Amino acid sequence: MGVSIGELAVRFGCELRGDPGVMVERVATLAAADERSVAFLANPRYRPELAATRAGAVVLDAEAAGVCPAAALVCRNPHATYARIAAILHPLPAGPSGIDPSAVVSAQARVDPGAHVGALSVIGAGAVVGARAFIGPQCLIGEDAVLGEDVRLVARVTVCRGVEIGARALIQPGAVIGADGFGFAQDQGRWIKVPQIGTVRVGADVEIGANTTIDRGAIEDTVIEEGVKLDNLIQIGHNVRVGAHSALAACVGVSGSTTIGRRCMIAGQVGIAGHLTISDDVVITARTGISHSITAPGVYSGHIPHEQAATWRRLVARFKRLESFATRLKALERRPGRACDQEEDDD
Repeated sequence: MGVSIGELAVRFGCELRGDPGVMVERVATLAAADERSVAFLANPRYRPELAATRAGAVVLDAEAAGVCPAAALVCRNPHATYARIAAILHPLPAGPSGIDPSAVVSAQARVDPGAHVGALSVIGAGAVVGARAFIGPQCLIGEDAVLGEDVRLVARVTVCRGVEIGARALIQPGAVIGADGFGFAQDQGRWIKVPQIGTVRVGADVEIGANTTIDRGAIEDTVIEEGVKLDNLIQIGHNVRVGAHSALAACVGVSGSTTIGRRCMIAGQVGIAGHLTISDDVVITARTGISHSITAPGVYSGHIPHEQAATWRRLVARFKRLESFATRLKALERRPGRACDQEEDDD
């Protein structure tokens, strides 16, 4: 079933340049779109594809709209507007309400009649599943866990004992929320497990990627605030707090008891040590290692870009000689008369 671009323009506050009666059914790239598709232009590198597009409509900004050969949905933020249109044209499939016969649901659990519980899922005693929640196949909901309204667990998601998931959260396959944190005390060369008695609290509108793990708190809770977006294969340690509307890319590792501020953007393979504080509005580029707190907004990097192998080997050889150079420099600075020479230079 199609939607008119006139309706889309009104719904999302776009300026429409073209026939409002044009009907669209799907989204597509500029190159692959046909007359029933909506495409978008946000990255200037795709500007050459605009002239040849066959899209029924294109979402773009006012500057690019002047050369658009199709109907134009003109807006300030084309990527965000495209995302909202795509959600209308490609809604997530909704499972039928009710519990699959193969699911195992405790008699002490409370599952809203409008929720869907998929095949082979297990829901423990005291768990609460909210209205219109979707629990896909082979999910495990532990004792006393709480899932808010419209939560969606795609498949094989584990939500451990006592974990709270806020409304409209989306959790991708294989994620584990609320496993024990890495907590051990050392005694005479042996490790003693520290009971992890906290839980995990996930806010509303959070998305958690496939095979991401979020550990429960050791004493207090691990907290993922509203609107946070976590990519695949992320590790969040116990007692971490991630501030609202922050986004972490794949393979980020956050050690225990670290606080990440609001609206932060952390790129892939960043490693963050424990017991640190990251300010609001921080951007950390890929593969950076964070060993100290960041107290001011800004963009932070701590990596060396790739080089040709021969160049890299020369650089490594020089790195290894830095300590020797530093020792020689200190020795020169301690030579007799050096302090006097410095004082004369200062004068």
